[in-house]
Amino acid sequence: MDNEKLIKKITVAHSPDADDIFMYYAIKFGWINVSPGRQIKYNFENIAEDIETLNQKALKNIYDVSAISFGAYPFIKDEYALLRTAISFGYGYGPKLVKLKGKKLKPNFKVALSGEYTTNALIFKIAYPKARIVYKNFLEIEDSVLNGEVDAGVLIHESILTFDERLEVEKELWDIWVELAGNTPLPLGGMAIRRSIPLLNAIEIEEILTKAVDVANTHKNLLAKMLIERNLVRVNDKTLDKYLSLYANDKSIELDEEQINAINKLYDIGHKAGLLPRIKDIREYMIPREYKNLRFNEK
Repeated sequence: MDNEKLIKKITVAHSPDADDIFMYYAIKFGWINVSPGRQIKYNFENIAEDIETLNQKALKNIYDVSAISFGAYPFIKDEYALLRTAISFGYGYGPKLVKLKGKKLKPNFKVALSGEYTTNALIFKIAYPKARIVYKNFLEIEDSVLNGEVDAGVLIHESILTFDERLEVEKELWDIWVELAGNTPLPLGGMAIRRSIPLLNAIEIEEILTKAVDVANTHKNLLAKMLIERNLVRVNDKTLDKYLSLYANDKSIELDEEQINAINKLYDIGHKAGLLPRIKDIREYMIPREYKNLRFNEK
């Protein structure tokens, strides 16, 4: 019986942007079975913080499960395994480097980025080695460009769709990525789980989170409506629909081979640029799901 099961509390940290909230809230709304067999019922406690705060806290091993930038993962690989679900990739789109309309940027222009360990910062540093970088909360970047505090800024999340008409795009990070890696998906963010969690529990948590993203995607219109009615997102219904079509879709449910190869390419490029620790194949850092079948098929 459910009331006889062991309750296991798991902290799940995600950013407050619309796609992260969307991919998690099927659990929050009770649409997902959090007691997937055996004798454990999982109690998920969610925390919303900006992505660089999550990257920094992952470095300190704070949360059980956390959204992270793919650019941050090589620095936490010994403490966290990379999950296969709740992933965000760009397919012909991504963060945007913006400036005031008509402004000319010098090689050493001052730029605001959303965090030292973000994927966009990694790609930006490779493309603009002379730029002077300041780090800000992603919600502050647009205003910093508008008020002249910085010459340019890299916009992420919903800001790529809603930025002020006084700004223009200097460079699409997607175009930089294509120059570096060819026409392959742009890895932006994913989720990671602490390695200290027992392996069977980690496998079950990944299964639950994968199901949550799948259910959210299947019931996209209903879930989006509920998020807007509860003021859980910062955008209107039309912008939310467009944003989710970019970053919370059927490509977000589980990593495929093309996406895995793109992550490996990102890490190879970052390592050769002297910006990342070496990761040869990201598959080696994922949860070995086959352990569950081996464990329960033993005779």
